[in-house]
Amino acid sequence: MKQETQNRIIIDKNICHGKPCIKGTRIMVTNILSLMAGGYDIPKILAYYPELTGEDVKAAIEYILETIEGEEVHLLQPLR
Repeated sequence: MKQETQNRIIIDKNICHGKPCIKGTRIMVTNILSLMAGGYDIPKILAYYPELTGEDVKAAIEYILETIEGEEVHLLQPLR
């Protein structure tokens, strides 16, 4: 994980059941992703969560990208 992302994203079993969150908040990375999927851009996300910064949102996106890049795909059935 990049240092900037590491400084902004925390995983603590005592906060939001261990889901990745923005440090110092209880805002989960998935909350940010859900807003983006709903059409929110960064300025609108910052208006919705004024305690966040643009760098927090970018770190959440980076965290998601790093997580997806590290995934391994295992097919359960052969493709037809």
